[in-house]
Amino acid sequence: MKQHKVLPKLAVTGILKNKEAYFPYLAASIFSVFIYFVFASILQNDIMRSLPKAEYILILMNIGLVLLGIILVPFLFYTNSFLIKRRKKELGLYSILGMEKYHIGIMMFYETVVIYLVAVVVGVIFGIVFSKMIFLLLLNMTKLPVDISFPFQIKALKGTLIFFAFVYFLNLITNLLQVGKANPTELLQGGKKGEKELKHLWFPAIIGVVTLGMGYKIAITAQIDEMIFLNFFGAVFLVIIGTYFIFTSGSIVLFKALKKQKHFYYKPKNFVTISGVLYRMKKNAASLVNICIFSTMVIITLLCTISLYIGTDEILEYEYPCDMELSFYEEDYQKEKVENIIETMKQKHSITIEQRFEYTYQRILLEQIENYFRAIPEEGGNSKNFNWVKFFTLEDYNREMKENESLKENEILCFSNGVDFNVSEIKIEEEVFSVKKELKELGLEGKKEENNYSKRYFIIVKDKEILDRITNNFLGRGATNRKHDLLFSISGEEKAREEFAKEVEQALIKEGSFESFSFRNGIENRDITVSMNGGLLFIGIFFGIVFCMCLILILYYKQITEGYEDKDKFEIMQKVGMSDKEVKGTIKRQILLIFFMPLFGAILHTIIAIRMVEGLLAVLYLFNHHLILSCTFIIILTFSIFYLIAYLFTSKTYYRIVQRRI
Repeated sequence: MKQHKVLPKLAVTGILKNKEAYFPYLAASIFSVFIYFVFASILQNDIMRSLPKAEYILILMNIGLVLLGIILVPFLFYTNSFLIKRRKKELGLYSILGMEKYHIGIMMFYETVVIYLVAVVVGVIFGIVFSKMIFLLLLNMTKLPVDISFPFQIKALKGTLIFFAFVYFLNLITNLLQVGKANPTELLQGGKKGEKELKHLWFPAIIGVVTLGMGYKIAITAQIDEMIFLNFFGAVFLVIIGTYFIFTSGSIVLFKALKKQKHFYYKPKNFVTISGVLYRMKKNAASLVNICIFSTMVIITLLCTISLYIGTDEILEYEYPCDMELSFYEEDYQKEKVENIIETMKQKHSITIEQRFEYTYQRILLEQIENYFRAIPEEGGNSKNFNWVKFFTLEDYNREMKENESLKENEILCFSNGVDFNVSEIKIEEEVFSVKKELKELGLEGKKEENNYSKRYFIIVKDKEILDRITNNFLGRGATNRKHDLLFSISGEEKAREEFAKEVEQALIKEGSFESFSFRNGIENRDITVSMNGGLLFIGIFFGIVFCMCLILILYYKQITEGYEDKDKFEIMQKVGMSDKEVKGTIKRQILLIFFMPLFGAILHTIIAIRMVEGLLAVLYLFNHHLILSCTFIIILTFSIFYLIAYLFTSKTYYRIVQRRI
């Protein structure tokens, strides 16, 4: 009975005695519970389901919660490995003093329970206190209607309790297995196992350089096309592999090369620094790689989400230049019926129509080879050269653009929403057309020179006869049914505009005499885009905070571990004649070297990835090069300052541990 009373007390005492290691872990656990509970509460809140246009935010939050769980499980598992390593000596001492492993296991169980209870209780309390504020922040960022009510969510609490119970159970099982397999002597020496230097370092170092180079090449040369996402993940995979091998092997090769430089190496400050770093590099590799990858993830995540949020207006202007877009098959279009529906709804909702455009066009999928357009060959071809081309008549162009252009039989006007054609003639199958003028604007179509993804080409021909001739050449070979489009923007009260758009669509569907028509609601789509970008920024900020928390804790535990390992070494340095100033200088140089390698790697990864990031954002219709570069610079600078603060904080911990023997 006494044992059952003593063991819980030993568990609490063990946590308090090792507060240097346990308290940061406990703080990170509390924050993890807090974030997880808040995300789960937002998802379970019925208010979110009742808000208009909130379904997309719920999808994002669901994805965010899953990703959060995927990040937290390995992170808490990873940090737990630092804790058990610090406790091995103490547990070994208990074992030598006669405590059975069964009782050590029970004590570790109580420790886990205490940490779990403190983490979930404090984390949930913080979640309850701040969840409403965070919920309002989400609504504000996504431009959703503000609702100040935010009831407590039992389901969110249950989900949080179960998830973290699983995480801590996993950690407990891992700890029990480690302690159970080790004898007392191994436990006592658990933190002092000698490091083995890798053999044949040149080979993995070369692999690291090659894979990193391949990843960089993909990032730099990747085209903005349908393969951009696949290329992105491929580049990420190669960069992670390359980073790992360069840190584990390449760095050792480098320091060995420095060691061979006798005039450089045999100086007291360099000798100690290089020897110390070289000796520990294998052990540091996993931590350094994790720090580098987490740092890169923080920067890239914030870069993408902040750029999208700031550039939302620009995206909307490009993607939704008008409020409504009605598209009919030409033979199916009934102008009088459509106009009557629009006029009726206009009067009903007191709406004014502005910026109206109406035209008939032929859309054909063509393969473009420089200035030559042809039907897609039966054997396929290069899909990167496939483009949709819209053909219009000069009559429609002059009427809608209020122009008075004239064309000869073989002359055309052309327009690209991206890069200009920059050619004097265009060949379409066997017909050659002279380019009279390349237009710089075309109605509502926006022009972005950087756009290489959503390319749209427009060609204006002299008359319907030529349009029919071109169409007939491509029947069954890429030509769609001829379309008649009606585009316009409207002004009025916001609610009236929304109802007008919805009721026009419903009336056209109810009419039923249109065999086929499509309706694009720019009003609703703009609101959805704003909400999505706001939701992405919200998730990006919190994931950035989570990544920073992971980063700080890894840095901190790395410093603690190395501090306890190095204090004896620095005592020896003093005994062989090094001054206190020299010892402190050695500490500073080692920490600077080890700590700033990952930061340099993260900044380099980000700089190389900028082109690919621009490609990813271009897919979402953000083409502002200067905005992305500005965000990159500010985020890198801000993160570097944060990293410096983390370095100063953790280095103090390291020095405090070492100083106990200095």
